[in-house]
Amino acid sequence: MTDAIKEVAVERAGAHATHAMLDVLAVEQPLEIRVSWDEDDEPRLATVAVTMRTPDNDCELAAGFLFTEGIVRRRDQIAGIRSCRPGSIRVELAPGTPVDLARLERHAYTTSSCGLCGKPSTSALRAVPSWSLPPNEAIVDDALIRSLPASLRRAQSVFDATGGLHASGLFDLDGRLVVLREDVGRHNALDKVIGAELLADRLPASERLLIVSGRVSFELIQKALMAGIPLLAAIGAPSSLAVELAREAGMTLLGFVRADRFNIYSGGERVRPRSRFLYRHR
Repeated sequence: MTDAIKEVAVERAGAHATHAMLDVLAVEQPLEIRVSWDEDDEPRLATVAVTMRTPDNDCELAAGFLFTEGIVRRRDQIAGIRSCRPGSIRVELAPGTPVDLARLERHAYTTSSCGLCGKPSTSALRAVPSWSLPPNEAIVDDALIRSLPASLRRAQSVFDATGGLHASGLFDLDGRLVVLREDVGRHNALDKVIGAELLADRLPASERLLIVSGRVSFELIQKALMAGIPLLAAIGAPSSLAVELAREAGMTLLGFVRADRFNIYSGGERVRPRSRFLYRHR
């Protein structure tokens, strides 16, 4: 059994009887993300966030979080990542990496469901991407888009055991899975994916497709933009602010993706053919 799941004793109540059994749950635990660097030849250490996450791929989560927050911009700005103690991880910045602690203005605690809810104002929500998105032209067939939910679902091993995790999956333009991560938090799952690509020095992800298992918030669009991902597909619905940001940035945003249909909210020119699609709420 991995650290991501845990067995607990429960009682299952049926129509005529109750019996004891073991259930498998997704683990949710806090992770403190700390950053260390040198400033004027003096060592500095700061806690930048405590997030509730599923304990797996913590190095990727920390790297992805710092990248999508705009604290680090390149792989070579991370000198190392190590566990300090249970529930705490330290990212060591390379010499010369600029540190803008104003980017980290937030409450120190974030829940598994909301990574940005501690931000003090809407002006603090925006991080500036290092890359522009590729041209808004056809890159993927509609049939491939409609196949993504099944491909994502087949790769969700922890969800199979628990039924209680979100997933983010990055695919290439031929529909091959590049990386998938699961977590109790939607934003954590995506940070783990982006962190994996950052640590492998594979950003920007300009020739990748992202699919997420749930709804799409402003935050997920922002994170995908930071990674240079041109197309985000979701099994659930986007929020109004997510659609506004996607349209402003020229990102392709698709929602309610199913085997037989999906909604195009922005950037439909990247999907071919478009003529068969009707825009509707569900």
